[in-house]
Amino acid sequence: HDTFGLPTYISGLILTVVIGLIIFGGIKRIAKFADVLVPVMAFSYIAMALIVIGLNLGEVPAVFALIFKSAFGLEPAFAGGIGAAIIMGVKRGLFSNEAGLGSAPNVAAVAEVKHPVAQGIVQSLSVFIDTMILCSCTALIILLSGVYQPGMDIAGVVLTQTAVASVVGEWGRVFVSVALLLFVFTTLIYNYYLGENALGFFSQKRGPVVVYRGLVVALVLWGSVQDLGTVFAFADVTMGLLAICNLVALALLFKVGLRLMRDYDNQRKAGVESPVLDAKHFADLDLDPAVWSSSDSVTKAATSSPAEIGNTAHQR
Repeated sequence: HDTFGLPTYISGLILTVVIGLIIFGGIKRIAKFADVLVPVMAFSYIAMALIVIGLNLGEVPAVFALIFKSAFGLEPAFAGGIGAAIIMGVKRGLFSNEAGLGSAPNVAAVAEVKHPVAQGIVQSLSVFIDTMILCSCTALIILLSGVYQPGMDIAGVVLTQTAVASVVGEWGRVFVSVALLLFVFTTLIYNYYLGENALGFFSQKRGPVVVYRGLVVALVLWGSVQDLGTVFAFADVTMGLLAICNLVALALLFKVGLRLMRDYDNQRKAGVESPVLDAKHFADLDLDPAVWSSSDSVTKAATSSPAEIGNTAHQR
């Protein structure tokens, strides 16, 4: 609406129809097309942020000083608001990286790795990239543009668009709108599939799936016409419930995770460059031996020469 003057209910209806075509009509090509574009838009967004930072490089130290002063209540305007800042930071941080919510493991579980801890390291790196790099880029764009003023009543998305436009021109507003559209669209599809996959664990009947799909479409339409604060409030509640379920599971799996991490660290200390999980050492976990390699491959990887490893791979 801010960029093209298109009423939110119209864009909401269009988005709802497209989502409906994908989940009810099975038109997966739309989702695949977006999957190709999103990485391009993500890197382009980082490039845009770097351009804005580069054009205002001399002001970056002052901006970081402002962030820290405001975060810890050192600025008079923000004094006494440390607790509110922490709460808001935690909520938006979880919304951004989903750490501890239990949604990311759905993707990590299908990754092909030799040791589960290796994938865990990748997952923790993604949280760092998402929160510390991407979110910091957005903050720097807004603060370096000079558009933001304390107390102003502009939604975050519109504020980002206005900030980019003030630095690179009006085409920046269009760029942010299109990038956001693609990010939102693929996120909706991703979360829909997570829900249907979870539902399939409890029931193989067709009825619950149809009801779930109908609720998804209705929720997309509802969310597209609501105030941003209402959407965030709804998301905070639902993600809180999700986090409770997942944190209970994490507590129950803590000892298992610790054993796996120690196994990974011990192999690294023994000189194994790429640790391999030996299912025989975790017989009590009822692991599938066909999925996880045996300890023989670990020993060979640690003692064999590069030529021997190459010959073995060629023979296989």
